[in-house]
Amino acid sequence: MPKKPPLQGLEAYEGVSVFYSVRQMERFRGKNVLIAGGGDSALDWTVNLQPLTQSMALVHRRDDFRAAPDTVNKMRALVESGGMALHIAQLKELKGSDGKLEAVSVKGPDGDYDIPCDILLAFFGLTMKLGPVAEFGINLDKNLIPVDTEKFETDVPGIFAIGDINSYPGKLKLILSGFHEAALMSQQAFRYVYPERRLRFQYTTSSSDLQEKLGVS
Repeated sequence: MPKKPPLQGLEAYEGVSVFYSVRQMERFRGKNVLIAGGGDSALDWTVNLQPLTQSMALVHRRDDFRAAPDTVNKMRALVESGGMALHIAQLKELKGSDGKLEAVSVKGPDGDYDIPCDILLAFFGLTMKLGPVAEFGINLDKNLIPVDTEKFETDVPGIFAIGDINSYPGKLKLILSGFHEAALMSQQAFRYVYPERRLRFQYTTSSSDLQEKLGVS
Protein backbone atom coordinates (compact mmCIF):
# COMPACT_ATOMS: atom_id res chain seq x y z
CA MET A 1 0.00 0.00 0.00
CA PRO A 2 1.58 3.32 -1.04
CA LYS A 3 2.50 5.78 1.69
CA LYS A 4 0.21 8.81 1.90
CA PRO A 5 1.82 12.10 0.85
CA PRO A 6 2.54 14.83 3.41
CA LEU A 7 -0.31 17.15 4.32
CA GLN A 8 -0.81 20.18 2.15
CA GLY A 9 -3.00 23.17 3.04
CA LEU A 10 -5.52 23.75 5.80
CA GLU A 11 -8.16 21.30 4.49
CA ALA A 12 -5.92 18.24 4.30
CA TYR A 13 -7.27 16.47 7.37
CA GLU A 14 -10.82 17.74 7.48
CA GLY A 15 -12.95 15.15 9.29
CA VAL A 16 -9.90 13.34 10.71
CA SER A 17 -7.72 15.72 12.67
CA VAL A 18 -9.26 19.07 11.74
CA PHE A 19 -12.63 19.96 13.26
CA TYR A 20 -14.91 22.98 13.01
CA SER A 21 -17.20 22.09 15.90
CA VAL A 22 -17.25 19.97 19.05
CA ARG A 23 -19.85 17.20 19.15
CA GLN A 24 -18.20 14.87 21.68
CA MET A 25 -15.77 16.29 24.19
CA GLU A 26 -14.33 12.83 24.90
CA ARG A 27 -12.91 12.75 21.38
CA PHE A 28 -10.28 15.24 22.57
CA ARG A 29 -9.29 13.59 25.84
CA GLY A 30 -5.56 13.05 26.10
CA LYS A 31 -4.89 14.85 22.80
CA ASN A 32 -2.56 17.71 21.98
CA VAL A 33 -5.13 20.25 20.83
CA LEU A 34 -4.60 23.52 18.99
CA ILE A 35 -7.58 25.88 18.73
CA ALA A 36 -7.61 28.67 16.16
CA GLY A 37 -9.82 31.71 16.58
CA GLY A 38 -10.59 34.65 18.82
CA GLY A 39 -14.36 34.61 19.30
CA ASP A 40 -16.71 33.03 21.83
CA SER A 41 -16.57 29.53 20.31
CA ALA A 42 -12.76 29.44 20.29
CA LEU A 43 -12.37 30.76 23.83
CA ASP A 44 -15.26 28.74 25.32
CA TRP A 45 -13.87 25.47 24.00
CA THR A 46 -10.33 26.39 24.96
CA VAL A 47 -11.42 26.77 28.58
CA ASN A 48 -13.77 23.76 28.61
CA LEU A 49 -11.54 21.28 26.81
CA GLN A 50 -8.30 22.23 28.55
CA PRO A 51 -8.86 19.91 31.55
CA LEU A 52 -9.33 16.92 29.21
CA THR A 53 -6.35 17.45 26.94
CA GLN A 54 -2.73 16.44 27.24
CA SER A 55 -1.82 19.91 26.01
CA MET A 56 -3.87 22.90 24.90
CA ALA A 57 -2.80 25.83 22.74
CA LEU A 58 -4.69 28.76 21.27
CA VAL A 59 -3.59 30.67 18.18
CA HIS A 60 -5.02 34.00 17.08
CA ARG A 61 -3.76 36.64 14.70
CA ARG A 62 -3.74 39.37 17.35
CA ASP A 63 -3.71 39.66 21.14
CA ASP A 64 -7.26 40.98 21.20
CA PHE A 65 -10.31 38.74 21.52
CA ARG A 66 -14.00 39.17 20.68
CA ALA A 67 -15.14 36.64 23.29
CA ALA A 68 -16.83 37.41 26.61
CA PRO A 69 -14.36 39.17 28.95
CA ASP A 70 -14.80 36.56 31.69
CA THR A 71 -13.83 33.75 29.30
CA VAL A 72 -10.84 35.73 28.03
CA ASN A 73 -9.71 36.23 31.63
CA LYS A 74 -10.02 32.48 32.31
CA MET A 75 -7.94 31.73 29.22
CA ARG A 76 -5.24 34.20 30.26
CA ALA A 77 -5.19 32.70 33.76
CA LEU A 78 -4.55 29.26 32.25
CA VAL A 79 -1.70 30.70 30.19
CA GLU A 80 -0.25 32.40 33.27
CA SER A 81 -0.40 29.17 35.29
CA GLY A 82 1.20 27.12 32.51
CA GLY A 83 -1.98 25.19 31.79
CA MET A 84 -1.93 26.12 28.11
CA ALA A 85 -0.05 28.15 25.51
CA LEU A 86 -1.14 31.24 23.61
CA HIS A 87 0.32 32.01 20.18
CA ILE A 88 -0.17 35.35 18.44
CA ALA A 89 0.31 34.21 14.86
CA GLN A 90 -1.40 33.28 11.60
CA LEU A 91 -1.89 29.74 10.35
CA LYS A 92 0.07 28.72 7.26
CA GLU A 93 -0.19 24.97 6.73
CA LEU A 94 -0.62 21.58 8.34
CA LYS A 95 2.23 19.10 8.68
CA GLY A 96 2.08 15.34 9.04
CA SER A 97 1.94 12.08 7.13
CA ASP A 98 0.23 8.69 7.05
CA GLY A 99 -3.11 10.11 8.15
CA LYS A 100 -1.69 11.78 11.24
CA LEU A 101 -1.50 15.47 12.01
CA GLU A 102 1.81 16.32 13.67
CA ALA A 103 2.05 20.11 13.69
CA VAL A 104 0.60 23.34 12.37
CA SER A 105 2.97 25.84 10.79
CA VAL A 106 2.28 29.46 11.76
CA LYS A 107 3.76 32.87 11.07
CA GLY A 108 4.39 34.97 14.15
CA PRO A 109 5.97 38.39 14.75
CA ASP A 110 9.45 36.80 14.76
CA GLY A 111 8.93 34.51 11.78
CA ASP A 112 7.64 31.03 10.99
CA TYR A 113 7.53 28.16 13.45
CA ASP A 114 5.61 24.93 14.12
CA ILE A 115 3.11 24.18 16.89
CA PRO A 116 3.01 20.41 17.61
CA CYS A 117 -0.55 19.04 17.86
CA ASP A 118 -2.76 16.02 17.16
CA ILE A 119 -5.96 17.99 16.65
CA LEU A 120 -6.76 21.38 15.12
CA LEU A 121 -10.07 22.99 16.04
CA ALA A 122 -10.72 25.92 13.71
CA PHE A 123 -13.29 28.46 14.84
CA PHE A 124 -13.11 31.17 12.22
CA GLY A 125 -15.79 33.83 12.04
CA LEU A 126 -17.79 34.59 8.93
CA THR A 127 -16.90 37.49 6.67
CA MET A 128 -20.04 39.14 5.35
CA LYS A 129 -19.92 39.64 1.60
CA LEU A 130 -22.87 41.23 -0.15
CA GLY A 131 -22.12 39.62 -3.51
CA PRO A 132 -24.89 40.36 -6.06
CA VAL A 133 -26.89 42.16 -3.35
CA ALA A 134 -24.49 45.09 -3.73
CA GLU A 135 -25.89 45.55 -7.24
CA PHE A 136 -29.54 45.70 -6.15
CA GLY A 137 -29.48 49.48 -5.80
CA ILE A 138 -30.00 49.28 -2.04
CA ASN A 139 -28.70 52.09 0.13
CA LEU A 140 -25.53 50.89 1.90
CA ASP A 141 -23.67 52.26 4.90
CA LYS A 142 -20.16 50.89 5.50
CA ASN A 143 -21.09 47.64 3.75
CA LEU A 144 -24.19 47.24 5.95
CA ILE A 145 -27.82 47.74 4.95
CA PRO A 146 -29.86 50.38 6.83
CA VAL A 147 -33.43 49.25 7.52
CA ASP A 148 -36.74 50.57 8.80
CA THR A 149 -37.11 48.91 12.21
CA GLU A 150 -40.91 48.78 11.94
CA LYS A 151 -40.69 46.12 9.23
CA PHE A 152 -36.95 45.66 8.53
CA GLU A 153 -37.36 46.75 4.95
CA THR A 154 -34.57 48.45 3.03
CA ASP A 155 -35.06 51.67 1.11
CA VAL A 156 -36.17 49.48 -1.82
CA PRO A 157 -39.77 48.27 -1.21
CA GLY A 158 -40.04 44.49 -1.04
CA ILE A 159 -36.37 43.92 -0.16
CA PHE A 160 -35.69 43.13 3.49
CA ALA A 161 -32.55 42.64 5.55
CA ILE A 162 -32.31 40.91 8.92
CA GLY A 163 -29.41 39.64 10.98
CA ASP A 164 -25.82 40.86 11.08
CA ILE A 165 -25.99 42.38 7.61
CA ASN A 166 -28.40 45.16 8.57
CA SER A 167 -27.84 48.38 10.45
CA TYR A 168 -30.01 50.62 12.64
CA PRO A 169 -29.60 52.65 15.86
CA GLY A 170 -29.13 50.36 18.85
CA LYS A 171 -28.37 47.28 16.72
CA LEU A 172 -27.24 44.25 18.75
CA LYS A 173 -25.69 41.33 16.85
CA LEU A 174 -27.52 38.63 18.79
CA ILE A 175 -29.48 35.60 17.60
CA LEU A 176 -32.35 36.76 19.82
CA SER A 177 -32.44 40.08 17.96
CA GLY A 178 -32.49 38.21 14.67
CA PHE A 179 -35.65 36.34 15.69
CA HIS A 180 -37.31 39.64 16.56
CA GLU A 181 -36.31 41.13 13.22
CA ALA A 182 -37.55 38.07 11.32
CA ALA A 183 -40.97 38.26 13.00
CA LEU A 184 -41.52 41.89 12.04
CA MET A 185 -40.17 41.34 8.53
CA SER A 186 -42.45 38.35 7.99
CA GLN A 187 -45.55 40.38 8.81
CA GLN A 188 -44.73 42.97 6.16
CA ALA A 189 -43.79 40.28 3.63
CA PHE A 190 -47.16 38.63 4.27
CA ARG A 191 -48.93 41.89 3.40
CA TYR A 192 -47.05 42.05 0.09
CA VAL A 193 -47.75 38.43 -0.84
CA TYR A 194 -51.38 38.34 0.36
CA PRO A 195 -52.65 41.95 0.18
CA GLU A 196 -56.28 40.77 0.24
CA ARG A 197 -55.94 38.57 3.34
CA ARG A 198 -56.15 39.56 6.98
CA LEU A 199 -53.05 38.74 9.02
CA ARG A 200 -53.96 36.51 11.96
CA PHE A 201 -51.43 36.72 14.77
CA GLN A 202 -51.13 33.32 16.49
CA TYR A 203 -49.12 31.82 19.34
CA THR A 204 -47.68 28.30 19.37
CA THR A 205 -48.78 27.95 23.00
CA SER A 206 -52.47 28.49 22.24
CA SER A 207 -53.05 27.94 18.51
CA SER A 208 -54.18 24.37 17.75
CA ASP A 209 -53.60 25.06 14.05
CA LEU A 210 -49.92 25.92 14.62
CA GLN A 211 -49.47 23.04 17.02
CA GLU A 212 -50.83 20.62 14.42
CA LYS A 213 -48.50 22.00 11.73
CA LEU A 214 -45.52 21.69 14.08
CA GLY A 215 -46.54 18.20 15.17
CA VAL A 216 -46.78 19.10 18.84
CA SER A 217 -50.55 18.93 19.27
